[in-house]
Parts: sequence; C-alpha cells; structure tokens
Amino acid sequence: MTVASVLMRPFERSHRLRALGWFGYAVAVAGGGLALGVRLGLGEAMPGYPYVTFFPVVVLTTFFGGVRPGVFSAVFCGLLAWYFVMPPGPGFQLFWPSTYLALGFYAFVVAVNIALIDAMEQALRELGAAQRTTTRLLEEQRTLFNELQHRVANNMAFVASLLGLQKRKLDPDGVAAAALEDARARIFVMERIHRRLYDPQQVEQPAGPYLEALCRDLLEASGRREVACRVGAVPMVFSFERLVTLSMLLSELLNNALKHAFEPGAAGRLEVTLREPGPGLVELAVRDDGRGLPAGFDPESGSGLGSRIVQGLVARLGGTIDWRPAAGGRGTEAVVRFSAEAARPAPTASGPGSGSESGSGGASAPAG
Repeated sequence: MTVASVLMRPFERSHRLRALGWFGYAVAVAGGGLALGVRLGLGEAMPGYPYVTFFPVVVLTTFFGGVRPGVFSAVFCGLLAWYFVMPPGPGFQLFWPSTYLALGFYAFVVAVNIALIDAMEQALRELGAAQRTTTRLLEEQRTLFNELQHRVANNMAFVASLLGLQKRKLDPDGVAAAALEDARARIFVMERIHRRLYDPQQVEQPAGPYLEALCRDLLEASGRREVACRVGAVPMVFSFERLVTLSMLLSELLNNALKHAFEPGAAGRLEVTLREPGPGLVELAVRDDGRGLPAGFDPESGSGLGSRIVQGLVARLGGTIDWRPAAGGRGTEAVVRFSAEAARPAPTASGPGSGSESGSGGASAPAG
C-alpha cells in the first residue's frame, strides 16, 4: 500500500457526502451552532479568543463538503462569533483596533485552511490519477512481456520440431543424426525452462516441485519412460538468475545420464537431491543406478560438448562438481556444491526428507 493510497482514502470516503451537495452546508450550520454553544459555555475562561471553537468547524466542513461549503462555514461562523462572542456584547460592532485585528486574523486563518485543504485534495487526486496510469502501463508492459516470452518459447519449440524433421532424413545411427537429436533435446528443454521461469508464480515457489517438473520434461524429451526419477529437496527459493543456471545444469546432468548410464530400453532409477550440507552451502546431487563410470574416467579432460557445458555452468554458479561411484557400488553420483548466497528458505514446502517419483533421468559420466 502506497502513501498516496493511504492519504487518498479519507477523501475518497468523503466523496459520496460531497456529492449530496447539501451535506456540507448542513455540517456548517450544525457545527457553527455547536461551536457557538461551546464558546459561550467557556465564557471568560478563554478571553481574547472569540473564534477558537469555530476553526475546527470550518476545517471539517471544507473536508467533508468542499470549498464552497467551507467558505460558507467560514462566513457563517465568523458572523456568529462577531455577533455573540466579541465584546462588548451582542451586535455587529466595530472597535479599533481590537475588532479589526480579530476579524482580520480569523479571515486569514480560515482562508489558509481552506486553501491548504483544497490544494492537498487536488494534489492527492493528481497523484492518484498518476498512480492509476502507472499501474495500467505496468500491467500493459507485463502483458506484452509475457506475450513476447510466449512467442519466444513457441519459436524454440518450432525450431526443435524442425530439427526433429530434419533428423528423419539422415541415417538414424549416424553422427549427424545424433548431433541433431542432441540439439533438438536441448532446445526442447530450454523451451520448457523458459516457459516455467517466466511465470512469476513459478519463480517464487520452492525449488523441489520445479525440479520434479523439469525431470518430467527431460523424460518426455528423451522418450525414456522406463527410467524413474525421485526428487528430494529442502524448502528453498533461488534468485531468478541462479535458478536459470541451476535448471540448465540439472538438465545437462540428467540428459547425460539418460544417454550414458543405462542400456537402450533398460529400466533405471535416478535420484536428485537438493540440500544444505552446511551454513552458506547448497548441494545438488544426481545419482543413477546404471553402469557406472568408465575405466580411467577423468572429468577434467572431457572434451565433449556436454562436459564443456557442465563445467561452464558449474563455474557460473561459482561452485565445484565431484564425480564418484554411487553408494552401494552401482551407478554414478555427481555432486555440485555452490554458495547459498542467492537462495533463501521457502515460506512453505515439504521437508528435507520429502520426495516424489516421476519419470526422468539421473547422472552418469559426462558425455565425451
């Protein structure tokens, strides 16, 4: 809630009363009579202040009735005070300099009050109109931005489809077909990531459900429905930039596992975990129960595109990656550790031990 909206609220609530027309004049007459009674009741307790009880009436009348009823209230209250309160007694009498000074002071004060209230109301109305215009333009900009992102995602999906069609014209077992398939799968996953991350509600949600959805997308892109994936994540929300990098890294690790960890058509199981092993540290682990690391595997010497992408994304996170045999001696585990600086606890999410099953992939040795 903005300051302008708070200040405008009393004026907006009094707008209906002002629209009645007669209400402001009624307040002036009733308030003037009440102020006169109070002032006469005070008597000599406040000598020299004939208008002190009439000033609030003018202010309230201007506030609830507008400028014209405010001016009427100022004149009406001024006459009442002049006739009934000012010495020496009832009547419109003029004495120099006391009467002139009192009338002049009263006129000056009520004129300033009326002018200030009217100026404040006009300023707040202009500010409210500008705020509504800004909100409308922001909503239009958000709509256009979402439409642009939708079109970009559609274009990526179209390119992925074109690559799939082009692949059909090549030898399915050839190098060119494999390269086109890799490109198609990456573009497909990027299109899914793009759609999810440019939904504001998705970005503000805990990472666990998002990672599960990403695993499902990868499985759909690869067609490996016989491979299942379990995701377990602590309730954590990442910044937009960190979530983009993390999504691309996880997609590369899972895509690599689907290609290298399991025999074609063989069932498999993968596990993705996201946890905080220590203060200020986040750990992303991807495990599979596939055939494990090849003999003499050296992650630093990998020259394949997948290895270079993984290393570049890990470097962007400012973290490290460790490849090792999975627990139990079967399969591979890739562990990425990076700073939790851009992460924060999620307001609501499942606990660290929670997880869900979905068809997706896990990690193995990087593609060479």
